[in-house]
Amino acid sequence: MTLSYVPDDAFAHRLDPRSKLLVQVAFAVVAYAYTAPRGLAVLTLVAAGCLALAGGGPRDLWAYRFALPFLLVAPLVAGATPGDPWFDLGDAAATGLASYRVLLILVVAAAYVRSTPVRESRAAVQRTVPGKPGQFLGVGVALVFRFLPLLKRDLLSAREAMRARGGGERPLRDRMRIVAVAGINRAFGRADRLGTALVARCFAWNPTLPRLAFRRVDAPALALAAALLAAALLRVA
Repeated sequence: MTLSYVPDDAFAHRLDPRSKLLVQVAFAVVAYAYTAPRGLAVLTLVAAGCLALAGGGPRDLWAYRFALPFLLVAPLVAGATPGDPWFDLGDAAATGLASYRVLLILVVAAAYVRSTPVRESRAAVQRTVPGKPGQFLGVGVALVFRFLPLLKRDLLSAREAMRARGGGERPLRDRMRIVAVAGINRAFGRADRLGTALVARCFAWNPTLPRLAFRRVDAPALALAAALLAAALLRVA
């Protein structure tokens, strides 16, 4: 399952993308301010609520399955010591909390991606950052959201093709090399076709983007972002 925009009538879908971005930023700030288990427990409820309001659920997190092994292994690596006592529970616990903090931020990001069309994300960036830098960032955001799922699909297709030809019996290093080379070749091919398509369509740095406007429905999201930022400031002070 690839994480992408899903049309829905959920609450988060009706929000201005800028209010959702503000909630993401505020959540990340407060997540790094409150690192104790009690604070992370409260933030877990907030993150789960954000995903639910976007019409999502645990299945949407499957798109992050490639990151989960690193988050799980990190505490084990941090706790390992070259000598007695061989494993430091304090270091492992601290890294485990940090990994869980990253997971919560990914959950909130999943809620944003699921509830926000690519054009609205680009419009939000260009409205926030003025001039050419904003246009450049807007184009970059749009291309990333559109092409990451395609590149991921290319890698999965290459792996399935290799297995269909008996490549699953090869050593791990050979399998990684075959999939990586095939993925890079397809990525360069997509980049060439993208460049040709942009030229053929007279690509413009400042196209007509959807109009954005804060409405009454954005009030809860803005209030949540303000509360999270205030909590982070109180913690720092």
